[in-house]
This record gives sequence, structure tokens and C-alpha cells, in this order.
Amino acid sequence: MPQSLVKNYIHIVFSTKYRQDFIDEEIEKELFSYIAVLCKDFESPALQIGGTDDHIHILCLLSRKIPLMKLVQEIKAHSSKWMKTKGPQYENFFWQDGYAAFSVCRDEVNRVTNYIKNQRIHHQKQKFKDEVIEMLEKHHIDYDEKYVWD
Repeated sequence: MPQSLVKNYIHIVFSTKYRQDFIDEEIEKELFSYIAVLCKDFESPALQIGGTDDHIHILCLLSRKIPLMKLVQEIKAHSSKWMKTKGPQYENFFWQDGYAAFSVCRDEVNRVTNYIKNQRIHHQKQKFKDEVIEMLEKHHIDYDEKYVWD
């Protein structure tokens, strides 16, 4: 085949360092817009970004040219630096080291989009820790809980 044809929908989840509540409703829209620009710059357009005070979800189309790990690394580095410019209340902002990422079937894109859109409502009923464990188990990802949270 003379060209590379790829369409990988990826659901990425990561939290603030120590799951500190930094992403308040005042900054979230601007932060999510900034992350959307980063995704576009790395040829991985975001379809939906959402989250709560201590974590975010990104649904994007992963570029055929950039590894997932590199995309997440770039998003975290640039957005962390950007957050620190937004006021003294964000000067100690950091993302956690790790992340979770899940492939999304094309038929599930609308469901995942709505799920991400409604994170603040969702987390009135379910804790982030329970959400992550549920996603890991749903996708049959082996994990050691000790390393998921430390």
C-alpha cells in the first residue's frame, strides 16, 4: 500500500499530581481549549475534553505519526507550564506521572463523548479511583493497585 491509512480513537485519562483540586470551573474551559490546540498541533485532533477538579479525559484521533506516549507527554508538559501562568493559585500545578489510555470503537465514540462531557455530574456519584479501576477492568488491563495510586 503506497500510503498509511489510520484511524485510532483513543480515550486518555490522567490526573493532577496527588489528585489535588486545581482544575476549577473558572479555568477548565480555557484549559480544555488549550489542550485541544495542543492535540491539533500534534495531529491528534481532540473530539472531546472534560474532567473535574483533579483529572481530565481526552478523546482524540491519534496521529499516525506520533506515539501515544509522546502525545501525552507533550500535552502534560505544555499545559502544565501554561497553567502556571494563569495566576498564583496555579503556581504549584503539576500532572501525575502516569496515564491510562483506551482504544475506542467507532460505534462507541458518541457514548464516550457524552461520558466525557458529563464528568462533573458523573463524579457526584462515583469517585475517580473507582472510575479508573472500572475502566481498567473493562478493558482487561492488568494492574497493581499499589502503583496506580502511589
